[in-house]
Amino acid sequence: MFDQDLAKKAGENLKNLREKKPLIHNITNYVVMNYTANALLACGASPVMAHASEEVEEMVSFAGALVLNIGTLTPYWVDSMLKAGRRANELNIPIILDPVGSGATKLRTDSAKQLIDEVSIKVVRGNASEVLSLAHEGSKTKGVDSIHTVDEAADAALVLSRELNTTLAITGKIDLITDGERIYRVSNGHDLMGYCTGTGCTATVIIGAFLAVDPDPVIATTTALAYFGLAGEKAAAKSHAPGSFQIAMLDALYTIDEKQMEQGAKIHSQ
Repeated sequence: MFDQDLAKKAGENLKNLREKKPLIHNITNYVVMNYTANALLACGASPVMAHASEEVEEMVSFAGALVLNIGTLTPYWVDSMLKAGRRANELNIPIILDPVGSGATKLRTDSAKQLIDEVSIKVVRGNASEVLSLAHEGSKTKGVDSIHTVDEAADAALVLSRELNTTLAITGKIDLITDGERIYRVSNGHDLMGYCTGTGCTATVIIGAFLAVDPDPVIATTTALAYFGLAGEKAAAKSHAPGSFQIAMLDALYTIDEKQMEQGAKIHSQ
């Protein structure tokens, strides 16, 4: 059975998002910048892509949430992320981190860990290998190579979430969200989402938008991923190939209403 209370909450969050139209500050990668900005507009938020270290502290002060994404990383961008993140912390503006490729190179892994160590991050969203690569030496978390099932990923995420003191969202065929105590799974989505670059990065900015209207990072993340996954389902019903599917996703993000969200959210609580 799906959690009907959370399905209703997903609809409420979407309604509040469209009413408040929060500014979402993104320090993100070149690959996805245009698409994620359009996705934020489609869902009802207002995007700004500001990376220069000379302005990020000022810009984030206007934002409802800050999105940090290390997809096309340089040390200069890390400095900008740290400056924006510290200012966001001072102003109690929620931050979501997308550790793209963490675990693949030393720069990416070290940078993601530095951001988590030096800035208070509300949510980390990535695939299992990215998220679990964030464990520090001596962590009790299972290594990525030992994770085979969603349940095993859940056990590791529970431990890591407590160690990092943040909400973790491991996205895939079934999304898993935990703060070390609560666990939710979201089964909305479609296989075509895996054939479009930046799908995960787009999920991250949608979570950022929901964080701007819901102070509970676990609930904000869970309802955001249900909304994003439902958009994938509706897009796939109209398009059967990646190019048109991406455009159909933007249309679905724009057209899904509160009632459809309540009826379509596939959220499992544990």
